[in-house]
Amino acid sequence: MDDSAAQGPTRRQVVLGAGAGLAAACLLAGCVEAKPSPQDDASAVAARGQGTKVAALADVAVGAATTVDLDGHALLLTRPAEREVHLFSSICTHAGCQVAPADGELDCPCHGSRFALADGAVLGGPAGSPLAEIAVEIQGDDVVLA
Repeated sequence: MDDSAAQGPTRRQVVLGAGAGLAAACLLAGCVEAKPSPQDDASAVAARGQGTKVAALADVAVGAATTVDLDGHALLLTRPAEREVHLFSSICTHAGCQVAPADGELDCPCHGSRFALADGAVLGGPAGSPLAEIAVEIQGDDVVLA
């Protein structure tokens, strides 16, 4: 008779089984939050409507970017030139991490993707797509949804 079969599961089997069970229970209970896609994030913000104030123009220096929040959406407001502004979803198109302002560009800390201030284009991968842009314009001293 084989003694190993009579002894029951190994410690490793119990730990792996418990981990898999916990992960399945967590998914069923909804404790893992799905990350929004960059396009869904941009669409939700744009739905706020034309003329919605995003920030004061003075909040972002020329040649730089800043993070702004609009109804719980973390966005990136860039100002490549004196009278030029852009608004992007801060969700990286590679793996959904939070992109942040950096020195003259937008950087993803998770895997090193880099994006341009002027159009959200990929400057360095692994991201293969630009950041989702939300139309904005300058009205007086403010940046508003266009």
